[in-house]
Amino acid sequence: MPGPGSTRRRRDTPPPRTGGTETQVLRGFLDYLRDSVAAKVEGAPEPGVRTAAVPSGTQLLGLLNHLTHVERATFLGDRVEDWPATFRADPGDGVAEVVERYRAAVAAANEVLDGCPDLAAPVPRPRPNVTAPTVRWALVHLIEETGRHAGHADILRELLDGTTGR
Repeated sequence: MPGPGSTRRRRDTPPPRTGGTETQVLRGFLDYLRDSVAAKVEGAPEPGVRTAAVPSGTQLLGLLNHLTHVERATFLGDRVEDWPATFRADPGDGVAEVVERYRAAVAAANEVLDGCPDLAAPVPRPRPNVTAPTVRWALVHLIEETGRHAGHADILRELLDGTTGR
């Protein structure tokens, strides 16, 4: 673990400048947080990226794996049977694979959102007999979920190799 004074700093990225509509603001902040959390995992060293640095067992690679499942469940209708298991990446998955899978889930979610101009409408889902949340609720939930885990990722990455910043 790096000592004081050995911290590597990355320039912070300021909050996004978005358009003035509610949709533009919500999607702008969600994409900002998505990019931030992916950047925290990109380039993180093995095996530390999958090593728990806190008593809860939370680890950097697992956070991004979990967020992939959240994106897919919320916007694509995927069913998740075991949410706690989503906090662990498969042993054979490296950083690049987990980041790519996350970015692919985000791209697919954005395709769904591109077809949802009404924030009060339900998110379209292929799962029968499951009530879908509104697009507004889904966006706010993903902002909250991604922001929360981006904060965790900030701390874990700093503990791992001293990298700070968004």
